Amino acid sequence: MPQPILRLLKHTSRLRLWLVAQLTFSLLALARLLPARTAIELAAALGQALGPFSSRHRIALDNLRAAFPEKNEEERQQIARQMWRNMFRLGAEYVYLEQLFDFDPDADEPGLIEVKGEDIFRRLQAENASCIFFTAHTGNFELLPVCAATFGLNVTALFRPPNNPYIAKRLLSARRTAMGHLVPSKAGAAWGLAKALEDGGSVGVLVDQKFHRGMLGTFFGRPVKTNPLLPKLARQFERPVHPARCVRLPGGRFRLELEEAIELPRTDDGEIDIAASAQMLNDIVERWVREYPDQWMWFHRRWDIGKP
Repeated sequence: MPQPILRLLKHTSRLRLWLVAQLTFSLLALARLLPARTAIELAAALGQALGPFSSRHRIALDNLRAAFPEKNEEERQQIARQMWRNMFRLGAEYVYLEQLFDFDPDADEPGLIEVKGEDIFRRLQAENASCIFFTAHTGNFELLPVCAATFGLNVTALFRPPNNPYIAKRLLSARRTAMGHLVPSKAGAAWGLAKALEDGGSVGVLVDQKFHRGMLGTFFGRPVKTNPLLPKLARQFERPVHPARCVRLPGGRFRLELEEAIELPRTDDGEIDIAASAQMLNDIVERWVREYPDQWMWFHRRWDIGKP
């Protein structure tokens, strides 16, 4: 293709990304003019109405049919509609993240946030422990680093920026205000997490994303590739590995759950088995998703292992 046409296409694509970013920023600015609960519920209603018309809706339904063959089509459609509600809610909640997190460990009355595993948080803080936390795209997973900071834990979180570079730049800046240290998921990210562990801090990793150079395993009985970064860090630094998740509750509330450290599988020579450990992470996330299927992102190509 001639160079002038290639340059034109490149500029057109960049303009489209910029326009999408400006529209997104405008909608978020509009949301700030509304009370938090009103804006979040409006976003949820828009998600349920508009999500099924998205090209990603078909991907979500295909994934749900493969994951839940025992469910009928109406049940799968209902899960997908609720998923879109949750995804649009998540977008609106970015605007109010610091307002939403009202958890006070010493408060007598419950707020929007409840914490299961508070004793574990307190113990890790008292021990000044260096740990590896992992979670998945369930509930509002963005609240977990905020919770860790509330208990005085120094956590560096691996952050996968959106594909739109304009949105990614704004989002990364916004997330730094409440979430402590962030490492963008790109070349060199492993070094950033390793440095945090070397310095005695803790790290947090999302483990349910496709990684085309990952370890081959299964998720809902289907082949997937999983990023081996977490097991490799655990093997190198011998740090405890804690599962953590966020569960949406009725009434706009959340439950943040921290579990005790898991024992990763080891090889005959005593080292952590990378492939078996990656599968263990898949199994834990599958358990979470089966419990609350409408709170997970079914529209991404988690099982498409043939493409980068």
